[in-house]
Amino acid sequence: MTDPTGVDREQMARRFAEQRARLERAARDAGRDPASVRLLAVSKTQPPEALRAAYELGQRDFGENYVQELLAKAEALADLPDLRFHLIGHLQRNKARLVAGRVHMVHTIDSVRLAQELGKRAAGAGRAGRLPVLVEVNVGGEPEKSGCAPDELGPLLDAVEKDPALHLRGLMTVPPATEEAEGARPFFDALRGLRDRHGGVERLPELSMGMSHDADVAVAAGATWVRIGTALFGPRPPKEP
Repeated sequence: MTDPTGVDREQMARRFAEQRARLERAARDAGRDPASVRLLAVSKTQPPEALRAAYELGQRDFGENYVQELLAKAEALADLPDLRFHLIGHLQRNKARLVAGRVHMVHTIDSVRLAQELGKRAAGAGRAGRLPVLVEVNVGGEPEKSGCAPDELGPLLDAVEKDPALHLRGLMTVPPATEEAEGARPFFDALRGLRDRHGGVERLPELSMGMSHDADVAVAAGATWVRIGTALFGPRPPKEP
């Protein structure tokens, strides 16, 4: 039943329980500790009330694609101090200053220049510690997608590590769209292979990959952050005209 805020809390509770069970099952099937796989609730276009309802279900990590939307929600939900926003969309250098002090993690560092700009802004943002970041890799080589090319990864990782305001945590990818979930496996395996060639788990402990469609495959391939939106919140609200 939908409450006065427009959120069907019973349905949301059921969806969150289903997806948490799904990730736990996928981890166990892969011989992994379920605690090593974390759910990142993709809340793009969802109203703040939906995030608040998810928070009441125990969710703390939310992924946003757009800087302005993230900032608006951060302000609306400022009374929830342990709510953590992750930027999972492309970050333009001229917006680095806006997110440096507001996000828990940036998943989409894709160039040395962006890393340098974000590091500069994070250093001046008054953070308690370094800003955790992931480097996005365009493993599918799709020209319309963000992410560095695999052969550009080494210098970019070095640049992030050298920045005293950034904390390199791992890699992220968005694979090419496939009809079957298994179609994403080669791209997830490729990201894990890049991690293994560039320092392994000790240097790059996090792999952000997998969404509603292919979460199980991503977990089998080693994902530590799985970005799920539709399966949690339902279809995205239509854009206002």
